[in-house]
Amino acid sequence: MTDDPDLRASDADRDRVAAVLSEALATGRLTSVEHADRLDVAYTAKTVGELVPLTRDLPEVAASGVPATIERQVIDSKFSKIVRKGRWVASRNTKLTARFGALIIDLSDAVLPGREITIETNAWFSKLIVRVPDNAHVIDEGGSMFGKRNVTGGSQADGPLIRVTGKSKFSKVIVSRSKDDWNLH
Repeated sequence: MTDDPDLRASDADRDRVAAVLSEALATGRLTSVEHADRLDVAYTAKTVGELVPLTRDLPEVAASGVPATIERQVIDSKFSKIVRKGRWVASRNTKLTARFGALIIDLSDAVLPGREITIETNAWFSKLIVRVPDNAHVIDEGGSMFGKRNVTGGSQADGPLIRVTGKSKFSKVIVSRSKDDWNLH
């Protein structure tokens, strides 16, 4: 970021601040309420001067400003079952791949690095399940061949935008807010 507090903030400036806030939440420096409050201010900030106080009492995340794990993450399941749940730092772009197995990802308690994330779901002869936060707005841009794709759509709440892409063949892909029809354990 620049030193001029009156300069308009860019999306990259806001994303750098969100990355620092997400890391602070994951390491216990911020409570979830503090994180949510500061993240709301970060994404509505118009100038760089509005962003500076949000991270003044927090350590820098990395020299580049945004850790690589926040930008891109790959979770791959081959002939096995992988479950990721609880409090963990999700990535802005997450690629989920399942081949002859099961991949279950729970984002309901995860720390999301921004207001919009993309999840690429690729499944072959598998089951791939993603649980999203209750207030998430979900957009499905994926496809399926000889399988089932059940993506629970948008919410009118002011939550994160989760864009679901990817393809599945002979598989079941479920993206929902609840775990009524599948087992998370």
